[in-house]
Amino acid sequence: MSDIKEAVRQRYATAALQVRETGSCCGPDPAAGDGLGAELYAALETEGLPDTARLASLGCGNPTAVAALEAGEVVLDLGSGGGLDVFLSARRVGPTGKVYGLDMTDEMLELARRNQAEAGIANVEFLNGEIEAIPLPDDSIDVIISNCVINLSVDKPGVFQEAHRVLKPGGRFAVTDIVTTRRFTEEEQSDLAAWTGCLAGALFKDDFASGLEDAGFHDVEMEVTHEVAPSAVSAIIRATA
Repeated sequence: MSDIKEAVRQRYATAALQVRETGSCCGPDPAAGDGLGAELYAALETEGLPDTARLASLGCGNPTAVAALEAGEVVLDLGSGGGLDVFLSARRVGPTGKVYGLDMTDEMLELARRNQAEAGIANVEFLNGEIEAIPLPDDSIDVIISNCVINLSVDKPGVFQEAHRVLKPGGRFAVTDIVTTRRFTEEEQSDLAAWTGCLAGALFKDDFASGLEDAGFHDVEMEVTHEVAPSAVSAIIRATA
């Protein structure tokens, strides 16, 4: 499992460095199909934010569009990358709210903090850590968002348990992620390129829902948004702590 985690870290470190040094990124990941990343955000949403925040968005949806964020709420973005979803959330919760961005990749955190400084956004804090061990207290978060990151984890039960731990009672879990319409074989799951491309580590859709329920979530809903590859789709997943 450590080789998978390191491959993921290296893949996103490379993406961050490419954005920072060249002002461009790799675009939609070929392993996960077309129509992903920054293209899923309307131009007006990202107006006024650094281009490097938008270009470093390698997700499969727009979680801020489905999280129904309200002024004053505290939000956590799991796997925050260059910070785009963090900044969009910060606008929605306003100065009385706060948004944490959690990422395990130093290069992405450096890029995100540079983007924050350029955008002049104060109600944001980026944390270095892993989504399986969130460095925040119990019952401290109103809403968790994430954009195509949970599939990259090698310990998804740990992610769900940690998400439930830090959410306040009644808190909301609203993420976009890749789920599969069949269970992948062990050989498919061992393909590092497919794993870092968001496919090999994706959960079967029913397993994603049951994993959330096992961690204590209820009212789990899943809405398929588009097909990204054979046997894999992008979905909006909502649940309540």
